[in-house]
Amino acid sequence: MSAPHRIRLWGRLSSINVRKAVWAAGELGLDIQRTDAGGEFGLVREPEFLRRNPNAMVPLLEDGEVVLWESNVIVRYLGARYGRDGFYPDALPERFDAERWMDWQQTTLNPAGRHAFLQWVRTPAERRDAAAIAASVAATEPLLQILDRHLAEREFMGGARFGIADIPVGCEVHRWFALPQPRPARPHLERWFRAVSARPAARGLLDMPLA
Repeated sequence: MSAPHRIRLWGRLSSINVRKAVWAAGELGLDIQRTDAGGEFGLVREPEFLRRNPNAMVPLLEDGEVVLWESNVIVRYLGARYGRDGFYPDALPERFDAERWMDWQQTTLNPAGRHAFLQWVRTPAERRDAAAIAASVAATEPLLQILDRHLAEREFMGGARFGIADIPVGCEVHRWFALPQPRPARPHLERWFRAVSARPAARGLLDMPLA
């Protein structure tokens, strides 16, 4: 199903959560109008933005009368409304398996890796907290081992086909792999990440430097 109108998205591409929404739209061939917002671009405290999202955060999606915030919800919505070929599974067991991994990315994987990212990328070298980085690594690497074991038995997060769960997990793994620190080999995770990174809709997102 094609969009009957231009979908609007607010958010800067340096945001992991905005990248999820842009990637999903690209996979679905949707024409979106993206406006830089958040961080150095501002806009999120302006009354018109706050009317749509009182959290003053990005991304924010407007699709006709539908206005949504929360990145994984946006990915789900786009998949449910415009998806095809199993991108958003129809069968409930497959759908909720995918949604489980999406929630895990937000509630478990992202918090574990966040402090290493903030220290390496957004903290001046002279102020970095080595203990915070070490704690973040200790929390994240066992989770990546879970992913590696999961992907040893399937091509993508949900099985043989690329789908909604690959997007948030892919954005999170991109951020972790791009940090300037050693990491153990994860052959199945690395094979999967190479595959999702090579997708046309991921180009310019999973190959961009962290900021």
